[in-house]
Amino acid sequence: MTQTFEDAGRFGKDLMDNGLRSLTSLSKGLQAFAVETGESTEKSYEAGSAALERLVSAKSLEAAFAVQSDYARQSYESFIQEASRLGELYAEVARDAYKPFEAVAAAPR
Repeated sequence: MTQTFEDAGRFGKDLMDNGLRSLTSLSKGLQAFAVETGESTEKSYEAGSAALERLVSAKSLEAAFAVQSDYARQSYESFIQEASRLGELYAEVARDAYKPFEAVAAAPR
């Protein structure tokens, strides 16, 4: 009978430890998201400001269209790159958050 209580206590302790490890991993992942999106926002702002400066200083309508289309292309490429990076980061965070529970999920019942 006492063995059952000891097993339950050990299981509860392991579950709590794994939960804390998972939360630590999620916290680090959220920090990485914040850094990544902050850097992306800064780069986007700088690119937009530079494009606006070039657009204002364009000498002809054709030059303005060229600046605008170049900016649109660069913005699209940056967006795709950032979306791919964030997708990889989401997957990495999910894997790291699940790792502490792998042993529990794989254990025979």
